[in-house]
Amino acid sequence: MRALALVLLLLGCVAAEAPANPPASPAPTEVADRGEATAISDAPDAPPTELSLRCAGAFTQGGVALCRTLPGAAISIDGAASGEADAQGWAVIGFTREHGAQARVSARASGGEVELSLDIARREFDIQRVNGLPPQTVNPTDPQVLARIERDSALKREAFASVAPLEGWLDGFVLPLNGTVTGRWGNQRVLNGEPRDPHFGYDIAAPEGTPVRAPASGVVTLANPDMHFEGGLVFIDHGQGLITMYLHMSRLDVAVGDRVEQGQTIGAVGARGRATGPHLCWRMRWRGRQLDPSVALEALTMAREELAR
Repeated sequence: MRALALVLLLLGCVAAEAPANPPASPAPTEVADRGEATAISDAPDAPPTELSLRCAGAFTQGGVALCRTLPGAAISIDGAASGEADAQGWAVIGFTREHGAQARVSARASGGEVELSLDIARREFDIQRVNGLPPQTVNPTDPQVLARIERDSALKREAFASVAPLEGWLDGFVLPLNGTVTGRWGNQRVLNGEPRDPHFGYDIAAPEGTPVRAPASGVVTLANPDMHFEGGLVFIDHGQGLITMYLHMSRLDVAVGDRVEQGQTIGAVGARGRATGPHLCWRMRWRGRQLDPSVALEALTMAREELAR
């Protein structure tokens, strides 16, 4: 993964059509515990004092990156307002699964504007077939289930609205647990034989009860032990609306409002909700955009080191 990240580090749910002959799904992959995050340079990183713009990270579909600019500068991606740089000049940006080959990132402040044009690498996605799911988690019809789903959706909308004044993404990310990768981000899903939207999670299978840890520091914005689709569900806002999600957990060890540190246990692996066995579905979202959390494992640390120079 590090080699891929080096290639992608360059300064500067609607489904896409599935390929006619999709490649075979890869065999499950063992993922090892990364332990502590890669050490981040202690070099001085004072914010810019004049309007400028540098970005580094995973410039790929589903990728996440960091930019450095004048504190308070308004950031936009492809003309869409995307927040402001914080007091140290840092800004998070991300790219959807369907993003085209070019992205325009700009920063505006004090009547001026600077812009970067970024090449966004295209990705190929597999088709993943999942059978044996409870019918009410695929095509819910029971009025009580539908009412529950609506209540769950309201909780998630509120949690997604969080934009905490934090910089947890400067920690660099670590894996939330050891295990076997059984589902990759962006795959086209076929559930119980029915084509569905892409899977915006990174699935890691492990025995029930395996501890799940926070990949970076942040604040808990949702902690519910019994969501219809997700089972035990936790959201962590790492700052600027970069939110990671942890699905199907059997136990929660945090509550809404808790501040968590990198590596802190937040719960345990389970098989609740729309699941056929014990695993963690790890997700990432930024300002309404679904991102690939596995890409962040290398990209955020390397971007921080590059932009702090």
